[in-house]
Amino acid sequence: MTDENVEIRDEVVLQVRDLRKLFEIKRSFKEVLARRPILYVKAVDGISFDIRKGEILGLVGESGCGKTTTGRLVTRLETPTSGHIYFHGVDVAKLQGKALKAFRRHVQMIFQDPYESLNPRFTVMQTVMEPLLIHGIGDTYDEKLEMVIQALEDAELKPAEEYLDRFPHELSGGQRQRVAIARALVLKPQFIVADEPVSMLDVSIRSGVMNLMLDLREKYHLPYIFITHDIAVARYMSDRMAVMYLGKIVEIGESDNVVFNPSHPYTRALITAVPVPDPDHKHGRVQIKGELPSPINLPPGCRFHPRCPYMEKGICDVKEPELVEVAEGHMVACHFARKLYEEGFSPSEGAEEATQA
Repeated sequence: MTDENVEIRDEVVLQVRDLRKLFEIKRSFKEVLARRPILYVKAVDGISFDIRKGEILGLVGESGCGKTTTGRLVTRLETPTSGHIYFHGVDVAKLQGKALKAFRRHVQMIFQDPYESLNPRFTVMQTVMEPLLIHGIGDTYDEKLEMVIQALEDAELKPAEEYLDRFPHELSGGQRQRVAIARALVLKPQFIVADEPVSMLDVSIRSGVMNLMLDLREKYHLPYIFITHDIAVARYMSDRMAVMYLGKIVEIGESDNVVFNPSHPYTRALITAVPVPDPDHKHGRVQIKGELPSPINLPPGCRFHPRCPYMEKGICDVKEPELVEVAEGHMVACHFARKLYEEGFSPSEGAEEATQA
């Protein structure tokens, strides 16, 4: 990496501070008359992180942990309940009207299912050109068309002219997702949120789309939030990794540090659940008990303690842990984070310890 690239990636593009999103549970008429208290789903509950130019942050966790809501918040598809989202130093959390529209020009989102996110009545040309029309970019039709063709070619749909008049149902799953990527690229954004962009694709074409996104990062110094439930995909794609559980970031750090020395029990469970393509490999599994607790009635103390094999009564079920630094840039929200980090971890050994516990 050149000194220039180091300098570029040191520039902070996005800062998230204490971000929260609560969704109110609708009450029936009888519940309102009975003055039942208003309940909230705590989808995102006080998270903080930074994204630098050219950096990819992998956001990992099981369904319901708040990954997608986080992505929708930083792109302002959802309005935060509280907290701050600083984009180049400007707090965009409460932007409205023209200011919000101007911000959205610079931040784009790639959705999970391209067949659902693409209008079936629009051709590829109409789909990719629509953002240009909304934001008034390009003086003439020919200028807009040139931008569309460039975006399609950046997404490796070549020659672009062959795809312009096709509809989504005439494309394969991989081609549809590349159209969605081209739609995000056409505005030349400064930041992209990719919400599980390869989970709906065949295994045979996933690597092609992931490599495309990595190439675009290098070409345009594009930072991403890459949301996925697959920790192996997150490691391949991301420079840093944040593990979420019930609306909280429980571990964050350099991807290899998080994968090879996880210091939160939940991260260890995710890693031991990754299949290994070796029939002779003895791959144990960290045992976590029960189901994901309700995000409406969160357990006291550490929200992972009802399922944690390392839980100690009087500590984990009483006090909520804060993020502590176990190594440079490696933060963990666990009462025993430093102990677990110093002990080290291997998947099979971790499973044996957890089973005994």
